[in-house]
Amino acid sequence: MNIKEDKILLPEEVRKILNADNREIVDLCKQTSVLPKKNREGQLYFSLDEVKRLKKAKENRMASANAIAAGGNSQAVVNNLLSTLKTLENNLTSSVEKVLDDKLEGIDDLIIEFVRCKTENESLKNKINELNKENFNLKMAVNSFKPVMCGLFIKKEDNNNNILF
Repeated sequence: MNIKEDKILLPEEVRKILNADNREIVDLCKQTSVLPKKNREGQLYFSLDEVKRLKKAKENRMASANAIAAGGNSQAVVNNLLSTLKTLENNLTSSVEKVLDDKLEGIDDLIIEFVRCKTENESLKNKINELNKENFNLKMAVNSFKPVMCGLFIKKEDNNNNILF
């Protein structure tokens, strides 16, 4: 079956591919930690990778049942169980990895934005300090003038007021 890697599969298609009913698909989903997603219309769907995992789990389950039913040797059953456990471990690991990747996807952008904001904040603090110094010097310059009469002012020459930063 040639299916694109990014294709989504509806439950009806999954039932046909796995040759299973809804209950068996739910059991396989629990076994493999696969959660179907919902599209905008609220319909459930599976990715191709998820269906492959479900199919592999069904094949492992059937192989275990056949080995037990056929009265196969105990080593074959043990090997089959170990294989199933390894598959479950891989499925669980990939599921956890996928969830972590999804959750941490935007963290790099947030860190870059945080650094940019912090730099901008520091430059604004420096600008405020410069403006405060300039304001102080201007106030000192205004205070150095003494009103005489009729709107005339004389500049006082006082060395204490000439504080420059």
